[in-house]
Amino acid sequence: MSININISITKTLNLMFWFCCLCLLTHLSLAANAIDSSAMLNKVPAQRFGTVSRITGGVLMLDRATSGSRYLKLDSIVYVGEKIYTSTSGEAVIKTDDGGYIAIRPNTEFIAKVFIAQGKNTDSMALQLITGSLRVITGWIGKLNPNSHVIYTPTATIGIRGTDHEPYVLPDDLVSSTHFKAGTYDKVNRGKTLLGNEGQTLEIETGRVGFARKTQFQAKGLMTILMPVLLDKVPDFYIPGKFDAELDQFSKTADADSAQKLTQKIKNDSTLNICDPTDVAKKWLQQFDSAVEKRNAQAILAQFSPDIHVRAIVRNNDGKTTTVEFNREELVQSTIAAAKGLEKYSQRRLTINAEQSPPDNKNCDQISVKSSVIEQGIQSGKSYRLESDEEYLLKPKEGKWLAIKAQTTQR
Repeated sequence: MSININISITKTLNLMFWFCCLCLLTHLSLAANAIDSSAMLNKVPAQRFGTVSRITGGVLMLDRATSGSRYLKLDSIVYVGEKIYTSTSGEAVIKTDDGGYIAIRPNTEFIAKVFIAQGKNTDSMALQLITGSLRVITGWIGKLNPNSHVIYTPTATIGIRGTDHEPYVLPDDLVSSTHFKAGTYDKVNRGKTLLGNEGQTLEIETGRVGFARKTQFQAKGLMTILMPVLLDKVPDFYIPGKFDAELDQFSKTADADSAQKLTQKIKNDSTLNICDPTDVAKKWLQQFDSAVEKRNAQAILAQFSPDIHVRAIVRNNDGKTTTVEFNREELVQSTIAAAKGLEKYSQRRLTINAEQSPPDNKNCDQISVKSSVIEQGIQSGKSYRLESDEEYLLKPKEGKWLAIKAQTTQR
């Protein structure tokens, strides 16, 4: 199956293919254009977690992939994998993309480790609370797939059952001032949670607080006295946050609001729920072509899955062809280099054909795309005009269609 390697840079594929062709036909050196590919990989857009809807005091975000940091402000977007720190006066409320709320208390450190909100039974959320406290009002993930809505702390795991609750990690250095034991506490305002520690699980109902102690050893004979317990009263270190009055109101309608948001997402996300292969292919190619025309390497790479496999069939000066295969990192290198050297680029798609893959697939979870294209422009000071046939295999991942395979053959 040959697809014209639109090596001109019209697609990430093409971009990379074009650069490869230039290397083969004009003996350009990739090394001369070397750029740190790992840095570019880190710049590929991350998965959204939510938006800051309320904030006060100092709230710092650290991107562990790039070691960059920024102070959050109203309407800031928060991404999966970013570590958030609050100062002694810092508080924020994040409205998650599944219609829930995460209130971050002062002196708290936490990370959204996993967040998939596609409106499917595979949706999931995993938070890591390192120290401090959160108030968590669950969105549609808590209803759609409660077993995959989890909070991890240094001493416990908290599962939910459609909930408004407040997990609290009390570190050793606050034990003397609070007169409470170090470990994980969880106060349930609505619904239920499951507090797990050392293989034991405790169900916490509305109005109760559970506690899982910090242990320095494991001894099966002590499981009975070390397992999580319900407390007789709410510890006095549970102090309402500055936005709790609003959160109390949000909590009352949270289930209905998140359900409405889920319904709207399913309705709007036609490419994932109402499968029209041609429509999906046209939208994907339009986004890809636009990114190439703008020489936006980051946007180009965002169209391809991290495990993308690319094959380019390049025609040499003697008429023979050479097949070149690329992995993700090589695609990154080629895309950056090609985008930097591209000028006066234009292209025209002659044909676009798309179908579910395989054709009898009724789930619409893979689409095969074939397209013929003519491209021209100036690359690294040299004019070119290419005709190519391209083929992509698209698959929905993290709420959007991404190419998992791509092949192009120069005519």
